[in-house]
Amino acid sequence: MKKILVIGSAVVDVIINLNHLPGKSEDVHVKSQTMSLGGCAYNTSDIIRHFGVPYIPFFPVGTGAYGEFVKTHLAMRGITSPIPTPDSDNGCCYCFVEEDGERTFISYHGAEYRFQRSWFDMLDPTAIDSVYICGLEIEEPTGVNIVDYLELHPEFRIVFAPGPRLRKIKPELMKRVFDLHPILHLNEEEALGYTEKHSLEEAGRYLYQLSHNAVIITLGKEGCYYFDGKEAASIPGVPAVQIDTIGAGDSHVGALMACMQMGKSLPEAIAIANRISAKVVETRGALLSEAEFASLDLTVWESDRP
Repeated sequence: MKKILVIGSAVVDVIINLNHLPGKSEDVHVKSQTMSLGGCAYNTSDIIRHFGVPYIPFFPVGTGAYGEFVKTHLAMRGITSPIPTPDSDNGCCYCFVEEDGERTFISYHGAEYRFQRSWFDMLDPTAIDSVYICGLEIEEPTGVNIVDYLELHPEFRIVFAPGPRLRKIKPELMKRVFDLHPILHLNEEEALGYTEKHSLEEAGRYLYQLSHNAVIITLGKEGCYYFDGKEAASIPGVPAVQIDTIGAGDSHVGALMACMQMGKSLPEAIAIANRISAKVVETRGALLSEAEFASLDLTVWESDRP
């Protein structure tokens, strides 16, 4: 089996639990604070790892206290990125989690988001089948280096999870990304906001006309909607007791890519991804332990059919 190339960040998630976000000039107390290995690309890759699908962790890890934390915790998991250490500090993400489990991110970007063109020369493209990219890295001035590389390899299957940065990426670069014909993976707010449409059906068809590939729109507890150019359908969600939503989207796209790499159909891959993300929502932080992943029944598909 060929590998999934996971391009993106590994950062420190500083998870801060509090009753509610403060208003301007308000004073609030923090209930608890923890630090965890995170980042969209890392979270996505960890779910791929759980499925036993081979992948390449293409994460730049910078210097400084946050860089040392990331490097140490990647090493503890036996993960080595082929990218040499950039001579600049790694950033972090402050994750504010309110009582209802909703999260708000404040990110400090560092070396982990700035990709150099020469790094891609270290890759063997014949070993790669699929590629994950995220809007955070594409938005950076160095995002063009990622797109340059992918344009050289039209044989790759690309999954693009733009996140809320979709509207921040320069239109000319966004067009180049769409011309790569990526599978698009985004949530309802992102899809409707970017397309300025009023329904999932309209948004899905509009986005398909841009990328000419499947469009997957996650709907939280309601599950997921997809349009592949021929079929449009909704795959129901899985009931979950929401603890926090950190990593829910990352885990969904990671499971989707792993399942597709294993030869599963798009609807089946989405149904399994719905189960994975529901479990992540029930877990503190973005990652599932070995026991938590093993506890999931991922064989059921008939009951998830629309």
